[in-house]
Amino acid sequence: MMKHLKEKFQELYGSREARLFFAPGRVNIIGEHTDYNGGHVFPCALTLGIYGLARKREDDKLLLYSDNFKEAGVIESSILNLHYQKEDGWTNYVKGVIHCFQEKGYVLPSGFDLAICGDIPDGSGLSSSAALEVLTGTILKELYEFPVSPLEIAKLGQSAENEFCGMNCGIMDQFASAMGKEGHAIFLDTSTFTYEYAPLSLKDHKLVITNSKVKHSLVDSAYNARRRECERALKDLQKELPIQSLGDLSPEEFEAHKDLIQDPICQNRGKHAVYENQRTILAKEALTGDDLKKLGLLLSASHKSLRYDYEVSCEEIDYLVDLAMEIPGVLGSRITGGGFGGCTVSIVAKDSLDQFQTTLSKKYQEKYQILPEFYLVDCGPGAHEIK
Repeated sequence: MMKHLKEKFQELYGSREARLFFAPGRVNIIGEHTDYNGGHVFPCALTLGIYGLARKREDDKLLLYSDNFKEAGVIESSILNLHYQKEDGWTNYVKGVIHCFQEKGYVLPSGFDLAICGDIPDGSGLSSSAALEVLTGTILKELYEFPVSPLEIAKLGQSAENEFCGMNCGIMDQFASAMGKEGHAIFLDTSTFTYEYAPLSLKDHKLVITNSKVKHSLVDSAYNARRRECERALKDLQKELPIQSLGDLSPEEFEAHKDLIQDPICQNRGKHAVYENQRTILAKEALTGDDLKKLGLLLSASHKSLRYDYEVSCEEIDYLVDLAMEIPGVLGSRITGGGFGGCTVSIVAKDSLDQFQTTLSKKYQEKYQILPEFYLVDCGPGAHEIK
């Protein structure tokens, strides 16, 4: 992939030397839709990601090319005219990060040429957009020698997605891409940005991502709607409770005060945020205590909550989860990512991997005429320049 990218870069922009960068996608083991509710998340960076070759220019132009969207060709923009334009597609994420850098005082003296390619499946829910944002931030840091930390790159990437691209996401995806560590998951408290790395040691089990290859179109609007519903739940609770976020509550405290939330739908959304936060804390304890059975049960409970309380699953994903749980050696399975399609994450015994993939492929294809894809996950490093 890197060899092909280098050849394409030279074809488009000439043979003068460019610098190579990488930013990973992520999978969230557990802690879904908790990051914008002040709760905990437990993601890991993947070895799947986006590679970028970049070189500074001497003018204000941005020349941007993605090998994953060849038909769009080179999209031209300028550091002096950074506006969201729907027809600019994926380059809006790049422009958004540049815009947010410049708003913080990191002003680019010139534009740059960029060519990217990636192996994160489009629409899979493995955070290709966050990887692109973090890749851009890392490129800006290194090319222009801006004194920004990986954490600041993550925050600026989130700002780009929130304010420039209009997707009201939390910090988890960008944080995992920027701060990933090989062989480790990240236990992050999103209310304080305190975090610790936990070795992802599953012994005779593997973490398996199953790509449903479906992505229902309502994901963006529904994601923003869920955030608003959680905000309404929090506002109702704050009438009597001195809390800053839903992540401040224990399940017991939520049950004692849930009737303050007037809308039953908002009550369900709040219930998920509170209980999912607790499941994430328990999952980290289970992993560090080598209690994989408990970890699996927590994943399955997470999916049930995402399916019924948060209502961000879909028929195809539910079918994959149900199929997985019928197979001996599967400890737990759930939807991962924003929802309404994308991927599941499952803990599968190594000696059950063949049966897992064969069974899910056969039955899912029979029912939906779609062949799912499987990724046996390794945890990789965060965004960096490849020397």
